[in-house]
Amino acid sequence: MRIGGLASGMDIDKIVSDLMKAERIPLDKMEQEKQLLEWKRDDYRDMNKLLTDLDSFIFDGIYRQSTFLSKSVSSSNEDAVSATAGTAVNTSTRINVTQLATAAMYNSTNAVTDSNGDVVSGDTLLKDVAFNGGQAFTTGFSLKLSFIKPGESQASAITIPVDPSADSIKDVMAKINSHTDLGVSAFYDSATNKVVLTMKDTGDGASVSITDDGSGDTSTADFFSALGFSNVSAGSELSGKTAGLNAEFEYNGFATSRTSNTFEINDVSYTLKEVTNGDVSLSVTQNTDSIFDSIVKFVDKYNQTIEKINGELTEDRYRDFPPLTDKQREDLSENEIELWEEKAMSGMLRRDSILTSGLYSMRVNLYTPVSGATVSADFDQLSEIGIQTLNDYTERGKLVINENKLREAIDKDPNAIYELFMSEGTAQSDQGIARRLRDSISETMEKIEAKAGNSLLTNEQFTMGRNLEDIEDEISTFERRLLDIEDRYWGQFTTMEKAISRMNQQSAYLMQQFGG
Repeated sequence: MRIGGLASGMDIDKIVSDLMKAERIPLDKMEQEKQLLEWKRDDYRDMNKLLTDLDSFIFDGIYRQSTFLSKSVSSSNEDAVSATAGTAVNTSTRINVTQLATAAMYNSTNAVTDSNGDVVSGDTLLKDVAFNGGQAFTTGFSLKLSFIKPGESQASAITIPVDPSADSIKDVMAKINSHTDLGVSAFYDSATNKVVLTMKDTGDGASVSITDDGSGDTSTADFFSALGFSNVSAGSELSGKTAGLNAEFEYNGFATSRTSNTFEINDVSYTLKEVTNGDVSLSVTQNTDSIFDSIVKFVDKYNQTIEKINGELTEDRYRDFPPLTDKQREDLSENEIELWEEKAMSGMLRRDSILTSGLYSMRVNLYTPVSGATVSADFDQLSEIGIQTLNDYTERGKLVINENKLREAIDKDPNAIYELFMSEGTAQSDQGIARRLRDSISETMEKIEAKAGNSLLTNEQFTMGRNLEDIEDEISTFERRLLDIEDRYWGQFTTMEKAISRMNQQSAYLMQQFGG
């Protein structure tokens, strides 16, 4: 803390501050240069993110063969039989449903009661539920069940621990349901005070039995007896069973069955919904709309991407609006700062060579014919499927689609369009448009990353980062120099103050002598 001007009466702090303003001008320019470099780095990274999104969009869309082999299925009675097709061949089928698949179900005969014979609720603890003529559950035990799923012959077994003093009837039902391998949905019906177990899978042949482990432990049988199931014993299937049924139908006149109402034949997934009185006709055809939409979305995404990149390349650069210094910010309102920085940040990538080269490469790859061995001569470039460049040069390479021509090409040969986009080959001319485009995008992104890096890299790993480090070193060096200059100014003014102070002392002494 310095206090000056006591002898001279001058505002030394203000004078030094004004002198340092002139000295700080080079520092302000370095700070502004650093800010511009950071803005430019961030704009580069935004462009990389834009290109990454386009690359991912291509990969998830036109890069996949399934996009061009998409099928649609029509049904004469969608409420009775529906279907979906992946890559199935175009075909027509007839299905007559005579029986739907149902799941096996077990339900107790009697209501659950306590030792007094009173009906209980699902929240009743197991220790309060009666079995064996009024006896209560007093100690913990394990439910031991074996089960066979529909369509299987091998039995599996599970063990479920039960604590009568802590578990209610609903709790035990939840424990049974939690065993997904068991494939049983159990619940306590409060309206009838009965327990129902339903197999999750439809079809006949399913069963749930009580396991006899040979130890004489009959707690599992006691448990289901207490829940109202009759004639329960170890090693036997639960009573109260309603057997599950298989789905039975005629496929093109051939009678067959399935354990589920949903099944697959010849890559077509069918779902039976109700019994029919006759044939339901289903047709698998090329899904022109899906393929068309995928190509349209690709063109839209490409146009959006190059529009934003061209916007960066042609954005005006306002060199009369450098980044604001901290002092300048203090003198401006928030709105004025926002308007100023909008112009200061404009045009960071104007006419950038990396982006310009990347756009040119993408355009060439789009327009150059594909000469791969698997590519049809009728569809070896985009213009032949109805995709061309806009005639308006101000649109800078945007694509436009002739929808009728594109639909005709899809109907004629969707696989040829796939090869146009995805043909493989060692030479670039043999590679499909999507492959070329992704290569161009990757090459451009690598160049941008080498220059501007990404959030995972340190400054030493990319060009602009190293430039920032150099500027920061220069700023640190210059700031130390400014401290020395400021100390020098204060030293000079302090010397002046001392001289003035001595002069004042001498003048006072002389006046005292003359006055004496």
